Amino acid sequence: MGRNGSAVFAMLLLIITLITLTISPVESCPPSEWAALMAFKAALTEPNIGIFNSWRGTNCCYHWYGINCDPTTHRVADITLRGLTIADDNPHVTTNRTATGYMNGSISPSICKLKQLSTLTISDWKGISGNIPHCITTLSLLQFIDLSGNIISGKVPYDIGHLAQLTVLNLADNHISGRIPRTLVNLPNLMILDLRNNAMEGPIPPDFGKLKKLNRVLLSHNRITGPIPRSISSIYSLADIDLSLNRLSGKIPWTLLSSRISHLDLSRNMLSGNIADVFRERSYFINLDLSHNELSGFVAKSMVSATYIGHLDLSHNNLCGPIPRGAPFNHLQPPSFDNNRCLCGHPLKPCTHHHHQHTRIKL
Repeated sequence: MGRNGSAVFAMLLLIITLITLTISPVESCPPSEWAALMAFKAALTEPNIGIFNSWRGTNCCYHWYGINCDPTTHRVADITLRGLTIADDNPHVTTNRTATGYMNGSISPSICKLKQLSTLTISDWKGISGNIPHCITTLSLLQFIDLSGNIISGKVPYDIGHLAQLTVLNLADNHISGRIPRTLVNLPNLMILDLRNNAMEGPIPPDFGKLKKLNRVLLSHNRITGPIPRSISSIYSLADIDLSLNRLSGKIPWTLLSSRISHLDLSRNMLSGNIADVFRERSYFINLDLSHNELSGFVAKSMVSATYIGHLDLSHNNLCGPIPRGAPFNHLQPPSFDNNRCLCGHPLKPCTHHHHQHTRIKL
């Protein structure tokens, strides 16, 4: 092939390539999703690190920091922006090792136009305020929501129960108020619920046990009132419950103490009544904290039947009588039992005739 023939061939190849790029949509995200992300960006200010410096051009699927698209549909599938884990080696972020992750502004409802979104993580930015856009309950493919570590206020959207695919809901460390929505129990795939360190109030929904896949429920440091629903004990997969620093009242459901839970923290509430004597061989508590309540009666003797109780704290209650002998009590220290009415025995002072007499009179 001569020089002219080669030039013509090269020109044809270039034209074909240009035509292919023009008619093929695979390199670009939809213009509506680009516009939605631009509106999302406009509602936020991030002065220290420059994570939005990579949000250039019209293709939001190509090297935009924190954005991932479905490789088949080329629709936005993930928004992952964490203030504490900015990658130092990401060439699209102007990193400053002395800078800390900080962002203010609010979460724009424009994200609700990203109909294929499955992950929404905007966490640990300290300054993001405003409400959770109610329209996120229309994003039926959402599996993961993490808005923790901000100053978001308002309520959890009431229709949160419409997100049937949701596995993680983390709204911890914000200023969220209002009640736990009753529709929350309609999330069949929810595995982790973290609402710690907010201003939530009202009761835990009585039918909480409908969340059959729940593994961790963390509600500490709120203003939650009422009883602990007995239905929570029926969640077979539940391993970690933290309801501490609330205003819960009533008795501890005996079914909760005889369940397969390994971390149970009910401290700093207003729980009363006896500690049910229902511990058994399958009981395995890495942490059992019932301190700072109004519990009365004896220390449950069946605790010595448990396979393992690691950390146990029964301090600051109204318990009385002798501390049972054997594990776990033989490795515990006095602070685990301090400030009770009349407990005695190792690791506290030995029981005396006075203790037995006081127990008979008071109990």
